[in-house]
Amino acid sequence: MKALISFVTAGLLLLPSLSAQDPGREGDTSARGSQTGKSGKNLFAEIESKRVKVYGSGTKGGKGDGFRMKRPCWYEPFLNADDAADFFTKGRDSANRHRINEESRREFEQPFVDRRGQEGTWWTPAYNRGDPAGAACWATLQQFLFVPPGVTPPSGITLEQLAEIARASMTVPEQTVKLNPDARSFVNLPTHVWLEGIGETSRSVTAEIPGVMSVTLVATLQDIKIDPGTTKERAEVTESGCGTAGKPYVRGGEFACGVRYLRSSIDQPRETYPLTVTAVWPVEVQGNVVPFQFAPVELGVTRDVPVGEIQSNVKPPN
Repeated sequence: MKALISFVTAGLLLLPSLSAQDPGREGDTSARGSQTGKSGKNLFAEIESKRVKVYGSGTKGGKGDGFRMKRPCWYEPFLNADDAADFFTKGRDSANRHRINEESRREFEQPFVDRRGQEGTWWTPAYNRGDPAGAACWATLQQFLFVPPGVTPPSGITLEQLAEIARASMTVPEQTVKLNPDARSFVNLPTHVWLEGIGETSRSVTAEIPGVMSVTLVATLQDIKIDPGTTKERAEVTESGCGTAGKPYVRGGEFACGVRYLRSSIDQPRETYPLTVTAVWPVEVQGNVVPFQFAPVELGVTRDVPVGEIQSNVKPPN
């Protein structure tokens, strides 16, 4: 883990008169990553930040579970006094403000000019725009804070919050559920269950503020859970041999992962049972550098299974 900032409360210079900056301006280093939640809607991490970087195999090519951060906004260190003064008084942004209104430009830039040469760091607010509460949380924060060296302001980003950003950005592959028999099952006939299309069974996401702090989460496929879509009186689930991704059907092989339906689905809605197979990906903090624990990423896929009855005719003896 990289060197961390001290988490100490101290006096702050609050500047409520300073306006928010356009996140699309020149020099912006905002991090944006996404994941899609269970509903298929965009319940994902979309980080509006000048400093936080999010990357790793778990940030793309999959789906997430809509994890919500405890607090989806924070302050983060931006620039030292001299660099901030140069950033806001030079270049295109300053010229644009000058064209709009010279007086407001001077008012905006003066606090940064006054801090030139002083020890300390300007902090700015950031948030998870993918969280429904993110924008409202961000609106409660001041736009710029000047903070003495070695100090983190109240609501300043913590390592735990950085880990939550990584967790909110974690996605896993959307599996394909395979069954045998595939199109239709029958009462008392074992229905074998397994997954395909998983690919790599380990996914990682790193969230960091370069040079300040960093945390990496790793999600590893552990097992699957089978919900037959009906009650125990109608179905028996066998998971003893499922392993990480179920057990494909093999002629003459043992039935160790799947469902045995005990009643026909003819009286059910759509005349099927909605069988759901959930892949379970426990999440760990790499290196155990912090005592944070997260719930596994669980991604479920549902298939409708029609179950019929085999009718037999018994011929009476002569």
